[in-house]
Amino acid sequence: MATIATQMTTGSRTAPRWLFTATIFLGSFLLFLVQPMLARMALPKLGGAPAVWNSAMLVYQALLLAGYAYAHWLGRFGSRTQVVVHLAVLAIAALTLPLSLNGATPPATAEPLLWVPWLLLISVGPLFFAVSAQAPLMQRWLGLGGGDPYPLYVASNLGSFCGLLAYPLLLEPLIGVAANSLWWSLGYGGLMLLVAACGIPLIRSDLAPIAAAPGTRPGFRRLARWALIAAVPSGLMLSTTQHLTTDVAPMPLLWVIPLGLYLLSFSIAFSEKRAGAELARMAAPLAVVAAVSTMFISGGWLLLASVLLAILAMFIIATALHARLYEERPEPAQLTIFYLALSVGGVLGGLFCALLAPLVFNWTWEHPLLLLAAAFLLGKWQPLPTLREKLASPKAGNMIALLALGLMVVAAVLIMTGKPALLPMVAALLTGVSILALGRRTLFVAAVALTFLVAGGLERLSESFTPGRLTRSYFGIYRVTDTPGARLMAHGTTLHGVQLTGSRERERTPTTYYWRGSGVGRVMANVPAIAGANARVGVVGVGLGTLGCYATPGQRWTLFDIDPTVVDIARSSSFRFLSDCLPDAPVVIGDARLRLATVAPASFDVLVIDAFSSDAIPMHLLTREAFAVYARALQPGGLLMVHISNRHLDLRPVIRGGGASAGMKGMIAIVPGDRTVYGANSVWTALSADPAVLERVKATGPDVWTPLPTNRDITWTDDHASILPLLGKPQ
Repeated sequence: MATIATQMTTGSRTAPRWLFTATIFLGSFLLFLVQPMLARMALPKLGGAPAVWNSAMLVYQALLLAGYAYAHWLGRFGSRTQVVVHLAVLAIAALTLPLSLNGATPPATAEPLLWVPWLLLISVGPLFFAVSAQAPLMQRWLGLGGGDPYPLYVASNLGSFCGLLAYPLLLEPLIGVAANSLWWSLGYGGLMLLVAACGIPLIRSDLAPIAAAPGTRPGFRRLARWALIAAVPSGLMLSTTQHLTTDVAPMPLLWVIPLGLYLLSFSIAFSEKRAGAELARMAAPLAVVAAVSTMFISGGWLLLASVLLAILAMFIIATALHARLYEERPEPAQLTIFYLALSVGGVLGGLFCALLAPLVFNWTWEHPLLLLAAAFLLGKWQPLPTLREKLASPKAGNMIALLALGLMVVAAVLIMTGKPALLPMVAALLTGVSILALGRRTLFVAAVALTFLVAGGLERLSESFTPGRLTRSYFGIYRVTDTPGARLMAHGTTLHGVQLTGSRERERTPTTYYWRGSGVGRVMANVPAIAGANARVGVVGVGLGTLGCYATPGQRWTLFDIDPTVVDIARSSSFRFLSDCLPDAPVVIGDARLRLATVAPASFDVLVIDAFSSDAIPMHLLTREAFAVYARALQPGGLLMVHISNRHLDLRPVIRGGGASAGMKGMIAIVPGDRTVYGANSVWTALSADPAVLERVKATGPDVWTPLPTNRDITWTDDHASILPLLGKPQ
């Protein structure tokens, strides 16, 4: 560990330490408060797919890197110049207040991988850049007076952690986006005052930059090592979020937890009290093994344990790696270049997960690869003293290697003989071998890789190399599988469609949420009676095109979907709903709300809203403004069908409130599934401003359709919406 420069006499040359701490805390609080706030503003334009969040994180990391580079550049000047320049930068950025999203609308042909970062960059760039320089600059200014600046990084990350949680848990439920933006602007003004208070003594004394001791400037290899160590927890935070929200449990607000714990890991790792960091260092290799061996648990009573273990493992690994960076920190004279290297690592992790992985991989392969990278960084040390002593000999290492290879052979035999049910037992044994291999880095990484393969990685690998089985787009990962008598397509853990096989009649049979006994199935089978023989039907969310098999001659159908990959799958040779039932129906690509806003008024007699992002309906499709778009697109008295089946949210109050805002009343159909046709449990709502239309809907199933509950209405708006009041098991 580098020697920290001894503390000099400060006198009145710098502000009190508590003032620097408060400034860093407020700056970091504002920095991470703006992230979910801007994501909320972006919902009407970009939707709520996990990849949107990862792209936003990439923009923030890039701006953070720019801010750290600016802080490093500024550190070469005297304290007076530093303060004056930075206050000027803060003042120039303040000209872009209040915080708002740029009004540009993405064209239909825009590439989301490029458009989303660009939109966020031009919206928040100046403010985020100015605030992001706070932590390294304040620490450097304190260091000018001789204090040890590194513990202030704890305040920085605690502020980030509090800002991240404050928005979804406190500010979003209480006040709208516009009011939040105003309060953020006031906070920014307070930050400028605190920076000035910290800077005034430095202007008066005009201290020279800290002189580095001879030979202490870090070389390229050391900088690269810092960056690569920082890249692993940064990427792992994003990959854990992507993996959990698409492959395990698409739970609301789940993305907040990995990022919050990632920030908290810095506070523990950079704390002057080292007990927490040392505990994480001991537990981290075991956390890698646990995360890999349980990665493919996605159902049953172990689901919650799997989610908690994945998040806990990410937190422990991040803390251990950040603690390693703290132990390698240079003297205060090199503080800004140290943080600049860490920021470069953060950007590298973000680039890998947010841009490179969706282009290169058809599954979340970035997650196990980052866990293997963590295994490489952490596997040189055996945390269990007894094993460390007994397994130190080369002979023991050879025995461990042979045991791992033998278990892999057993796994291969089980697969070839058609006995995969025994693979979990082999994976459990390999987990034990991985623990025995700790202390031997190469052997440990190999054992962890074998554990991953046997625990489920081989199956994923086979799917990845099977044409048409796995497809990844900016909006998610789609899996096509075959079972006796059916072919299934899932988005993450959410089943998006099933086509029965065996005959043309079976292939045209509606399934899942759309089977004939469901609410939408009853309505679509009776559209001629409800809306006329030549009804114009719009469907938001293509899926496999299952609803198209309710179409009858004379009807005109228009389909909307944000993801062209879904349309390609529905039109492929694997599925026949569209090719058999709606071969000529136009498909409009893009965010449905934006596209519906451009159609002629009264374009549809029936409009079906069935847009899912894994298991969550994008919030911007259920706001008052969204219902106004739907009402405009429908003919007066037209029928609006909204699918609200959900594992975590009771959306009935939102549907009732949104419908009322557009002058509509509604009914709900909660229907159990039918396994004989892969019919799924479903919850559909029907809304119209014409009571006669609702009476005709009710006639399709008098015992199925009931009025929407009137116990409470919740009207979401683009300015103010929160899912917290809706959390819980839907009724």
